[in-house]
Amino acid sequence: MFVIVRHGNTFAAGEAPRRIGARTDLPLTEAGQAQAEALGRLFVARGWHFGRALVSPLQRTRLTARLILAAQPGSPPEPELCDWLREVDHGPDEDKDEAMVLARIGADALQAWDSAALAPPGWTVDAPARRAAWQRLFAGPPLDRPTLVVTSNGAARFALQAEGLDGLPPQLKLPTGGYGVVRRGEHGRLVVEGWGLRP
Repeated sequence: MFVIVRHGNTFAAGEAPRRIGARTDLPLTEAGQAQAEALGRLFVARGWHFGRALVSPLQRTRLTARLILAAQPGSPPEPELCDWLREVDHGPDEDKDEAMVLARIGADALQAWDSAALAPPGWTVDAPARRAAWQRLFAGPPLDRPTLVVTSNGAARFALQAEGLDGLPPQLKLPTGGYGVVRRGEHGRLVVEGWGLRP
């Protein structure tokens, strides 16, 4: 089983959100830390004891992973830094508020990004490499315990484009502090059991 988590909030309540990518390494807010702690409690309550943890190098994802793993009993795994989980580069839209991004790329381009992971002009994504990395992860030998993956919204959506997944949701976007579950079903098929879930 794979539990794929988007990091917690990086903007304070009332602060206008901006398009933050690979070049902007924001910390979690207090609310973002609370989201990560809530996920940690939820996962333990569900009996999910992780055998492996993968994390993006950005501080917002590393702290989210650390807070989730702090709730695990015994000796949780040490997170493995994976550059392929790093957020995408939003090019000219990096660190711009959503209204400015929408004005530049248009609603159709943003919808194509959220529903099909088609990057707007100017963004650096390397979709084939990201899909291949998720494919390698999912194709690895099954573990006896779940794998935790903590990343960002731009990187997480490519998990749903790995070959052979069943139960795909209509939107690829994960909310901050949200998660999705991918499980091996019958005959080794991968099934998306939930996406955009919150504690």
